[in-house]
Amino acid sequence: MLKLIIPLFFTLKLFGCSEDVSDINEDNSSKSAIYTSEHYVGSQKCADCHNEEYKAWHNSHHDLAMQQATEESVVGDFNNTSFNYFGTVSKFYKKDNQFYVQTDGPDGKLTDYPIAYTFGVYPLQQYLIKFPKGRYQALNIVWDTRSKHQGGQRWFHLYPDEHIKYDDELHWTGINQNWNFMCADCHSTNLIKNYDLKADAYNTNWSEIDVACEACHGPASRHMEWAKTKKTEAIKNKGFKITFNERKDIQWNIDTVSGNAKRSQGKDTEVEVNMCAQCHSRRLTIKPGAKPESKFLDHFQPALLTEGLYHVDGQIDGEVYVYGSFIQSKMFHAGVSCSDCHEPHSLKLRADGNDLCAKCHMTLKYDSADHHMHKTETAGSQCVSCHMPAKIYMGVDARRDHSFRVPRPDLTLELDVPNTCNQCHKDKTAKWAVDILKQKYGTKNKEHYAKAIHAGRNSLASAPQLLTKIINDDSQPAIARATAVNLLTPYLSRETAPLFQLAANDEQPLVGLGVALSLESIPEQRRMPFAYPLLYDISLSTRMLAGRALMGGASQNIPLQAAEKLKIANKDYEKSQLFNTDRPESLVNLARYYLQQGNHNKAEKFYQDAISIAPYFTPAHINLSDLYRQKKNPVESEKVLRNALLQVRDKTPVQHAIGLHLIRQKKTSEAMKFLQHAAESSTTTSRYVYVYAIALHSSGEKIESIEILEKANDKYPGNIDIMQALISINREMGNKHKVKYYEDKLYQ
Repeated sequence: MLKLIIPLFFTLKLFGCSEDVSDINEDNSSKSAIYTSEHYVGSQKCADCHNEEYKAWHNSHHDLAMQQATEESVVGDFNNTSFNYFGTVSKFYKKDNQFYVQTDGPDGKLTDYPIAYTFGVYPLQQYLIKFPKGRYQALNIVWDTRSKHQGGQRWFHLYPDEHIKYDDELHWTGINQNWNFMCADCHSTNLIKNYDLKADAYNTNWSEIDVACEACHGPASRHMEWAKTKKTEAIKNKGFKITFNERKDIQWNIDTVSGNAKRSQGKDTEVEVNMCAQCHSRRLTIKPGAKPESKFLDHFQPALLTEGLYHVDGQIDGEVYVYGSFIQSKMFHAGVSCSDCHEPHSLKLRADGNDLCAKCHMTLKYDSADHHMHKTETAGSQCVSCHMPAKIYMGVDARRDHSFRVPRPDLTLELDVPNTCNQCHKDKTAKWAVDILKQKYGTKNKEHYAKAIHAGRNSLASAPQLLTKIINDDSQPAIARATAVNLLTPYLSRETAPLFQLAANDEQPLVGLGVALSLESIPEQRRMPFAYPLLYDISLSTRMLAGRALMGGASQNIPLQAAEKLKIANKDYEKSQLFNTDRPESLVNLARYYLQQGNHNKAEKFYQDAISIAPYFTPAHINLSDLYRQKKNPVESEKVLRNALLQVRDKTPVQHAIGLHLIRQKKTSEAMKFLQHAAESSTTTSRYVYVYAIALHSSGEKIESIEILEKANDKYPGNIDIMQALISINREMGNKHKVKYYEDKLYQ
C-alpha cells in the first residue's frame, strides 16, 4: 500500500543568519537613512523593548526546535549506541567533539555522517545531515525524548513496520526527507529556497535562524524607526503592515441559557488565523515570499477534505496541521482566534485542563458528570478527550483534532469513521456508544456533511443530491462546501451546471478554489462558463488554476476583455511550477503546460526530469508514455511503461495503462492479463474494475463480465458506471428481471 508522503512539519530553529543585520545607529539624524527601506533586523533587537514577550518566546519550541548540534542541544544517546533496522545496524557516536551517525547512505552502504543540526525537541528529536549541493536531509532514525516511564529514551525508526531501503521514496536521503523543500519554509524567518533546476542544487538563505518575532509580525525596520521618532502620523501601524488587534477590547460573555459564550463584538477579519495558516496547514506553496500580511490564497493552495488527509466527516487522518480542522469548527465560526487559547509567544495554553474551556463554556453545565458521564479528574472528564481527540504521528507525537466536534458514533456505524468514544472504550462497540448517547441526549442528530462526502468519494448514486445540498447551504464550513464542489464534478449536467457557476462566484474564497480544482476534470469544451469568472477571483491560487484549465481549446471562445487576464494567470501558473521544480509534481505540471502550448520537446524534457529525480512517481511515467503515443511512437510508449513497472511502488496504475496500450495495439490476449492484474490488485479502483469488465464483454466473455461487475457493485455500492454497465449487458442478454433490479437500484 502506498504510504502518504508526510512533510516533516516540526517547530524548527533554522540555520545561521545569511543577512548582515547592522546595529542600530543611535544618532537619530541618520536613523531615517538607515531604515528608509523595509528589512529584517533580528529578534535580539526586539528584546530591547519587548523584554517580556522575548522571554516568553526564548527557549520555546519555536526558538529551540532546530539548533546546531552541540552538547547542549543534542538529547539523543551518542555514547557508542546502535540501532538495528531490518538488519542494518546504525551507530551513534562522538569524535573530536562532533556527533556522528554511521548508517546506510543513498547507495545503501554504511557511511559516517557528521550531525549538522538537531531538529525538534519534544516528544522526539531528529537530526539533520548536510549533503552536497546545499541539501540537508532529515535522518529517519530519531530519538524519543519522552521519559522512560512513557516509553521514551530510545532510538526508533519513523517507519518501523516496513523496510525502507536506500532506493525507497521514503529513504532519509531522498527528496521526501529533504529539509529545503519539506521543512524549511515554515520554520524560519524570511526564507528563500533558491533551487536551481539545471544544477539540481539549493542556495537556501534566510534572515534569521528560527521562527522569530518577524516571522509573525513582519520586517521590523520601520517599526524601529517609529520607536525612535514616535511619528505615528508618518509611520502607520507603528511601522508594521499587520496588527493583531482582533482581540482588543473583546470579551466573551457566557449566556446562562445556552451555557456558551458570545463575542462582545463580531469579527470581520481573519488576520490572525490566516497568518498562522501560512504554516499551520496542509498546503502547497504556489508563490514564494509570503509575509504575515499576505493573503493566504495568494501564496498557498490548501488541501481540501481529501481522502487520506481527512475522514469523510472532516476528522484528521493524515498530518494536516490544524487549519483545515479549525475552519470546520463552531469555534471558528463564532469568532475564536488561535490566540484566544494559545499564548502566541510561549506557545503555551492560556489555562490548564478544563479551565481553558471554562472561559467560554459554563462550568456548571459542561464540567460535570451529568454532561461528560465520567468521574471527575479522569481522562474521560477532560473536554479535549471527547471534543479534540488525538492521533499519533511520527511514532510518538499525539496531535489533537481542532475541529472541536461532537462525538458521533452513529457515523461510525453508517460510514466507518472513527469516533472518540471507542478510542477510549476499545472493548465496546460503536453500537454501544450510540445507545449510551441516545439514552442521555435523545435520538436527534444534526445532519452532517459526512454523508455527502462519503457518497462523492464512493461514486454513489445519491452523491449529486447530497453534494448539491451541502454546496447550497452556506451555514456549512467553506472547506466542506469546496470539497463537495470538487466531488460533484463527475455529475456535471444541466441540473448541476448552474450550481458550479454560482459556486464560482461564492463569497467564500475556498468555494471558488473548489471549483478551480475541479476544472480539469470537466471536458475541455464545457469549461468556459465555470472557469471564465474565476479569472477575476480575488485569490491568485484560484486564478492560476482557472487559467491553466482554459489553455488550449478551452479558451477559443473567451471574451476579448478576459484574454489579458488569461495571459497573466498562465504566466503566474508557470512561475509557480518553476518555483517548485525540485518536486516531480511540478515538473509534470510544467510538461503538461508546455504540451498544451504545442511544445512537445520541452514537455518531454520535463517528464524525463521528473522521472530522474523521482523514479517512483507514477504520473510522470504514464504521461510520458502518453506523449510518445501522441507522437505516433508506440514502441517508446510501451518501453516507458514497462520500465515503470520496475521503479514504482504501486504497480496497479501502470498495469492498467499497459493494458490499455496493448488494447490499442490489438494485442488483446496480453492486454487482458494486465487489465486483470490491475482490477484484482489490493489498490485497485472502481474504474480499473469497470474497464476490465467492459474489456471482457468486448472479448465475448459476457457472463464473466457480469460476474465481475456484480462483485464490483457489492464492493462499490451505488457506483453509477458499474450499475449502468450491468443494466446494459443484462438487457443485451435478455435478463429482464436483473435489468429491472439494477434500474431500481440506480433510481434509488
